[in-house]
This record gives sequence, structure tokens and C-alpha cells, in this order.
Amino acid sequence: MAMIFRSTEFALIVGVAMSQNIGTHVAEEHLDMPLWTCDSSGCTKEMKSVVLDANWRWLHDGQYTNCFKDKDWNTQLCPDPVTCAKNCHLDGAGPKEYKETYGVQTIANGIELGFVSETAYGKNFGSRLYMLESDDKYKIFKLKNREFTMTADMKKMPCGLNGAVYFVEMDADGGTAKSGGANKAGAKYGTGYCDAQCPHDIKFMEGKANVIEWNATNDPPIGKWGTCCVEMDIWEANSRANAYTPHTCSIKGTYICEGV
Repeated sequence: MAMIFRSTEFALIVGVAMSQNIGTHVAEEHLDMPLWTCDSSGCTKEMKSVVLDANWRWLHDGQYTNCFKDKDWNTQLCPDPVTCAKNCHLDGAGPKEYKETYGVQTIANGIELGFVSETAYGKNFGSRLYMLESDDKYKIFKLKNREFTMTADMKKMPCGLNGAVYFVEMDADGGTAKSGGANKAGAKYGTGYCDAQCPHDIKFMEGKANVIEWNATNDPPIGKWGTCCVEMDIWEANSRANAYTPHTCSIKGTYICEGV
């Protein structure tokens, strides 16, 4: 299962975008993060990296016109699921964008997630990151009969905020194989999110845009489709409380549903 780091408010789930094309305005550069693997002989440190969830990224027409802005789709670029996927490009992020736009930066032996970041283009709230095995594959954890530990600094997380580390049954490639080649961005750009709540705010699924019956006034905005999979919450917490919760599912792998 893929591991996720999240900083968000009131446990708000914001979905991932699965775009057909890759933007070229900013080159994607993942942030380093260490992972230790231990056995009876000791621990070995590996340098992995993390990638930002695609939903936070700039989605545009290949130039400078937004495909998605102010919680809604550009109806000229996105009149239907297939046309939208053909028209829209998912852009990258480097260390500057990770820090200044999304509030994410590397620290000694870890990652720091801010909550509110403000730029000339507006405010960003929270983030969601995935650990990578390679540049275009997620790290898949197999934890049966094994122990998982982590350290979190919660002194700046008051009531009303929620930090999380959890596992979900995402595809290692970010869903590129299931899309039949329509999703060219893949894990390198943080695509393919799913969880046990079957979130309907995911913008693209298997290379098609979730524009049908899109409700921009809902909080968060949602479409007709949702994407479901097993979820194991290792740690959801702030400085006052924490939770550890398994969310099982009778279907193996990612499943696209319709309706609420």
C-alpha cells in the first residue's frame, strides 16, 4: 500500500487530478525524505523522495489558460470527460513551488508541512504527499508481521487541524496502466489517489475528467464519479487527540463508483 502524508483542516479530503498531458512551465523535482529499514542486525537508511498530490497542481491548456479555477471547470476546455483530458496539462513543481506555494519543505531527516501559504495567485490550504520508490513509481509498503514507526512534531497543530499519515491501495504507477495511456503524468506527478470514503472531488480518473454533474458549490466541489480503495490510517492527529483506524473494502484495488 502507498503511504500518504497529509496536512489539512477538519480532516477535509481533497482529491487527486489525473491529467492526460504533462505541462512544461515548471520541471518536476521531488523532495528528498529518508526511510529506515530495520532488522535484528540494525537499521539501514535509504533516501527516498515524496511527490505532491496532483490535485494541488496547476492544470492548464498547455499555455496559461486554467482548465480548473475557483472550484470549477473551464467549460470551453472541458465540455466532456474525454475532451477535457485531451486539452489539459498537469504541471510540475520544484523546491521553490513546494515551499512557497504549497508550504512543503525538507528539514533534517524529514519533511515539514505548513497549512496556509499565500502567493500573488491566492491562498493554498494544506497538502498531501506520497512516498516514491523511483521517479515514476510509488513506494509500496508490505507491513504484514512488521512494525512501522514515525516521529511527528505536533506543537503547532491545535484543535481543528488534522495531520495524517496513512496507507491506501493506490496503483504503484499512479493509474497510468489502467488509463490505457490516457494518463501520461502518473506517479511522478502524484496521480491515482483513492481511499475508503470514495471521494468524488477527484478531478480525473483513469484519464477522464470528472466533469459530469460537477457541483462547484459543494464543500468540497464534487462530480459524479468517486474512487474507492482500502485505507489504513496509521496516525490522524493534532496536539490534543489522535486516531488509528482501519477502513476495509471488499473489492481489491481501485474501484470507480457513481453517485453518493
